[in-house]
Amino acid sequence: MQMALAEARLAAARGEVPVGAVLVYGSNVVARDGNRTRERTDPTAHAEMLVIRSGAAALGAERLLNCDLYVTLEPCAMCAAALSFARIRRLYYGAADPKGGAVESGPRFYQQPTCHHAPEVYGGIAERQAAEVLRAFFRDRR
Repeated sequence: MQMALAEARLAAARGEVPVGAVLVYGSNVVARDGNRTRERTDPTAHAEMLVIRSGAAALGAERLLNCDLYVTLEPCAMCAAALSFARIRRLYYGAADPKGGAVESGPRFYQQPTCHHAPEVYGGIAERQAAEVLRAFFRDRR
C-alpha cells in the first residue's frame, strides 16, 4: 500500500485526483500508476484501469488470475467492474468513498447477482494516510 500511496502523491503533483494503484502477481509488482484522467484527457484513466491494462499487457493475459490490487481509494463502479472482468483475486483499498465508491459503498457492485466474479475485499488498509493525501489535495484547491 505504501507504493500505491507514493503513486497517489505523484498523481497529486501532476494535478490529478491523488489515487494510486499497484498490481501484484505473487511477490512481483506487475504495474503501478496513479490517476491520469487530465493528463490523457481520458475519463477512464483511473489508477486501477491503468494498472489493469499494463498488467494484462505485461502478463500477456486478459484475465489477471492470482493478481492482487492495492489502491488508495475504494474503487468506483467502472473500476469495480473492470476488476471483476479481469478476475482480480484480492482487492486491498485504503480510504472508503461514500460518495463515489462501489465496493462497500453505493451500489456494492460485488454483491449484485449480475456480478460474475468478486475479488476478496479488504478495506481500510493505511486508511488514515490515504484519506489525508486526498484531503490535502482538495484543501489546497479551495
